[in-house]
Amino acid sequence: MSTRLTVVSAGAFASVQDRGRVGFRRIGVPWSGALDPNLLAIANALAGNPAGHPAIECFDGGQQFQAEDGPVRVAVAGDARLEIKGTDGPRTAAAWRSHVLEPGETLRIGKMNTGRIAMLAVAGLSIPVAMNSASTYVRAGLGGWHGRALSTGDKLPVDAVGAVPARSLPEPLQYQDAPIRLVLGPQHDHFDATAREAFLGQAYTVSAAADRMGIRLDGAPIRHDPTRGHEIVSDAIVPGAIQVPGNGLPIVLLADAQTAGGYPKIATVITADLPRLAAKRPGEKVCFVTIDAADGELAARALAKTLAEAIASIRLIAGEGVDLDALYQSNLVGGVVDALSPEYITLHA
Repeated sequence: MSTRLTVVSAGAFASVQDRGRVGFRRIGVPWSGALDPNLLAIANALAGNPAGHPAIECFDGGQQFQAEDGPVRVAVAGDARLEIKGTDGPRTAAAWRSHVLEPGETLRIGKMNTGRIAMLAVAGLSIPVAMNSASTYVRAGLGGWHGRALSTGDKLPVDAVGAVPARSLPEPLQYQDAPIRLVLGPQHDHFDATAREAFLGQAYTVSAAADRMGIRLDGAPIRHDPTRGHEIVSDAIVPGAIQVPGNGLPIVLLADAQTAGGYPKIATVITADLPRLAAKRPGEKVCFVTIDAADGELAARALAKTLAEAIASIRLIAGEGVDLDALYQSNLVGGVVDALSPEYITLHA
């Protein structure tokens, strides 16, 4: 028997995403997928889903979801304030753990404390696949929920799953607050040394033009080498590429980025740092530091290790706030004495 999760409010923006639509860039189809694959994996682990199962990416909070026709198990990964509203009124709920919404109960994803991305995993969420992925690519009307962002009134089918204890992540995943690392190129030679120093030496501001396709940065413009100009013959683009159009203000491309473009790319953000850049809010500052490709690979491996350790640390919980692992490992009984022992009789004589 299937249940449903109804979208009461889609908030600022919400869409179904998984690991992405890999293998079709050669025909112009972007990868899409979660802006933060680490949050996707953690949310699914908490909900009891496979790591790459489709989940709901919630941008900037304000989303509300209601269970219908049966209980629905959900989990949120991300620094969000949560509330569950039932017949007995609202109650605060914690992120980084799973919850069961009883029929008629509503989960509200409120203000984000930090960042702007929260991943909502739903146990048994059933979404059609297009080109090997359920990820939503809105510009082409591809995948997800009818190829578009979620909207109020949408009813998402959820396959029934067995009852299991709730799960909790003891330590939330946190990214270091440090400059965004990047590798120069492939067209950094379209900028002279002074321009490259200007690019690396300033703190940019994330503009209001920031979405799943990319982030425009405000700051002092950097100049193209006049002998090369500000356009190139269109070539391949991947998420993380930093284009510099004619106005000299960088554009960092993200998951929904086009597959080719004609602006020079001064650098490429490493994969390990792209999620925390994608989570930057308009008005926040961004600065960059260069590393080589080998160090970028090491950073990716280190982040993968951190993610694996985080998922391995997830604990089962029986009821609200009862941690079974901690319970079983604790000395629950202390101060036991034998009332007939000579020491006890002497002490209390």
